[in-house]
Amino acid sequence: MATNKTTATQVSVTDFIHSFVENDQKKDDSFRLIELMREWSGFEPYMWGPTIIGFGSYHYKYASGHEGDAPMLGFSPRKAEFSLYVYSPREDNKHLLDNFGKYKMGKACIYIKRLSDIDISVLEAMCRDSIAYLEEHHECSCHKK
Repeated sequence: MATNKTTATQVSVTDFIHSFVENDQKKDDSFRLIELMREWSGFEPYMWGPTIIGFGSYHYKYASGHEGDAPMLGFSPRKAEFSLYVYSPREDNKHLLDNFGKYKMGKACIYIKRLSDIDISVLEAMCRDSIAYLEEHHECSCHKK
C-alpha cells in the first residue's frame, strides 16, 4: 500500500512563509489566515508536507483500506493563488458558497487570489462547519484538545 506524502512535519510555519511566499500581500494574507484558523479551530498551525499549513488533525479510512491523517483545516499559499482546505461539501452547507466571493472550486480545495476577494464571515462558517463534520464522522484530534 502506498504511503501518504502529506504528513505533519517539524518545519517552522513562519520560516516557511518567509522563505516560500514572495509577494508581501500574500505574506500578510497568510499570517491573517493563520490567526483566523487558529482562533476558529483552537489549534496551533504546523506544516503538512512541504507547503500546507494545517490546524488540528483527523484520521480517515477509505473502503479501499487506504488510511491516514490529514489537517482539519488548512491552506497553502501557492504562487498563483491560495488553496484552502476548509470545506466539507454537504447538501445543507452548499449555500455558503453563494456569498463567499471570488473563488474557484477544485476537487479537494477552494482557490482564492487574496483574502479581500472573499467574505471572512462565510470562510469562518465553512471552517466551523467542516470541523463539526469531521468531529462527527472521523477520529479527530479535536477530541484530544
